[in-house]
Amino acid sequence: MIETVELTKTYRRVPAVDAVSFTAAPGRVTGFLGLNGSGKTTTLRMLLGLTRPTSGTALINKQRYRDLKHPLREVGAVMEQGISHPGQTGRAHLHTQALLAGVKAERVELLLEQVGLAGEAGLRTGDYSLGMRQRLAVATALLGEPSVLVFDEPANGLDPEGMAWLRELLKAHAQGGGTVLISSHLLAELAQLIDDVVIIAGGTIQFAAPLADLYGSTTRKLRVRGRDPQKLWRAFEQAGAEVETDGYALEVTGLSAEDAGDLAFEAQVPVYELSSDAPNLEQIFLDRVSAR
Repeated sequence: MIETVELTKTYRRVPAVDAVSFTAAPGRVTGFLGLNGSGKTTTLRMLLGLTRPTSGTALINKQRYRDLKHPLREVGAVMEQGISHPGQTGRAHLHTQALLAGVKAERVELLLEQVGLAGEAGLRTGDYSLGMRQRLAVATALLGEPSVLVFDEPANGLDPEGMAWLRELLKAHAQGGGTVLISSHLLAELAQLIDDVVIIAGGTIQFAAPLADLYGSTTRKLRVRGRDPQKLWRAFEQAGAEVETDGYALEVTGLSAEDAGDLAFEAQVPVYELSSDAPNLEQIFLDRVSAR
């Protein structure tokens, strides 16, 4: 698992990350969300031993990254583009990384097939598209069959098919007992993948819990359209709800769909439409960080 405890990084006495504590558990996909400059990437870099913390600890399987005996077999990371030499072929790059990780060469061909690069493995990576380079980065992260995956913006450059492929790959990894910590600006895509969410803003953790809890803490609106909107409006307000209109339907806050339906029935107003707005991770996230 992944755990950070009071993790702090200061630059010239200015905190970039301030006492950050959270966990990412095995068998679950954890989304790590933050705006640019929030401290998100600095936190991930400290977790992977790329930046030294000022104080606090960042642990992977209860050890600091630098203390792991076989780090490439325990942690797979995608942190940035340009991890391969542009003159090297995709296949040669993976063979080089396999030697460093102590992985059998046979795994290279399996991974090339798995990430969809078998047909382009003989091309120089300098000629790869952004999406192809990202697939190669994912293959590199998977070389050592690690239990923990840490991905920062892994969907960059991927087309919809590629994003669906990545989503299923990460879900399968978690379902197999692995730990996944993923950061992405594509929140609509992330919402289809993650089980837990950690929100960081201004270097501090604003929220850390299951995604369902984040959705449950959000005020939901009902959209109601009926034969007599004024009568419905009065009935809903008398029940303590807040009511607005978009000119076509009522937008009701403070009632469940069941309560609104019962009130309409009691008021003897036929209802043509009654729906609840779906949770929107992007809007919830923006509301959280802007309210800070």
